[in-house]
Amino acid sequence: MNKRPLYFDYAATTPVDERVIQVMLECLGFDAHFGNPASSSHAFGQEARGYVEGARRQVAQLVGALPEQIVWTSGATESNNLALKGVMQARAVGGGHIITSQIEHKAVLDTARHLQAAGVAVTYLAPDADGLISARAVREALREDTFLVSLMLVNNELGTLNDIPAIAQAVREHGALLHVDAAQGVGKVAIDLAQWPVDLMSFSAHKLYGPKGIGALYVGPRAQQRLQAQIHGGGHERGLRSGTLATHQIAAMGAAFALAGELFEAETATIARLRARLLEQLAGITGLRLNGSVTQRIPHTLSLTFTEGGFDGAALGAALAFSATSACNSASNAPSHVLLALGHDAGLAARTIRLSLGRFTREEDVDRAAQLIKASTATAPAFWATTQP
Repeated sequence: MNKRPLYFDYAATTPVDERVIQVMLECLGFDAHFGNPASSSHAFGQEARGYVEGARRQVAQLVGALPEQIVWTSGATESNNLALKGVMQARAVGGGHIITSQIEHKAVLDTARHLQAAGVAVTYLAPDADGLISARAVREALREDTFLVSLMLVNNELGTLNDIPAIAQAVREHGALLHVDAAQGVGKVAIDLAQWPVDLMSFSAHKLYGPKGIGALYVGPRAQQRLQAQIHGGGHERGLRSGTLATHQIAAMGAAFALAGELFEAETATIARLRARLLEQLAGITGLRLNGSVTQRIPHTLSLTFTEGGFDGAALGAALAFSATSACNSASNAPSHVLLALGHDAGLAARTIRLSLGRFTREEDVDRAAQLIKASTATAPAFWATTQP
């Protein structure tokens, strides 16, 4: 049997934590809590409902929200669609203007283009040289008819961290709604929706050691009457998302979020230490460049471009699981739209790797990864093209 490659693609998906799997199993099988949470007339349904509502409290607690503000979805992609399409369709008038950025996830960009085809004007903000969208850029793009701004908390390719509280304040002062895609940020960044003036926020379980196929949308007070459901059929989730609730997935998402809260400080410190160890060992590669802000970022995700010498990505990929871009771009073999927005040409984009570390990354994994990366390049005297974080 071939040896499995080292895993450095946590930004694409995470393995389900064994502690989360155990909670998931409590809701599967006849001897477990398998009932339909909507069946309130008997114990099976009531027990399942208890798991669903317990998980809702766990998700809400991690992000500083109220449980009733959490709406279950199939993942961040559906949450993004519900937020953007739902706000647009709930408006009494057509047209209007929304703001997003050139470096959003395709779940936002493709949805924004869909709204554009329906008559909504869309501004796609360019990132600055650090891969960030500033509150000033948002403020300058706001128009009288702007009704929604949608920006991510953490960029999925770069790991850069936008100043969402400052952006949110600018949007709130204008009167528009703010949607934030937090799929890559939750559990890695302290989020406090009780203090942040954010109206809608998307989450996904599989980015945080939970199962695929389950996510949530935070719906704040200002958005509750300005959001139209996209899936109909029974009025579940306070009429915002119909469908039988997947108790086992929801319970697992709650457990994953609760675990992330418990481990937050220690895990962040460990991953930061591992990142520093990795970068120290890669510092001798000629022309290696870190993409995005050196300081305003999470430690989990690194985007590195080999600007000089040789780079054998195919050989590296056989031994090291990494991404050349986001998973959505990888499926289409397209150059990264994020890197293109930063000024890379297609050639440099093809010489870029995204390394993402996670809960199960070990020191020996980092050391081996550094060896493999160096072996895939034509190394020369030590040179580091940007300040090491």
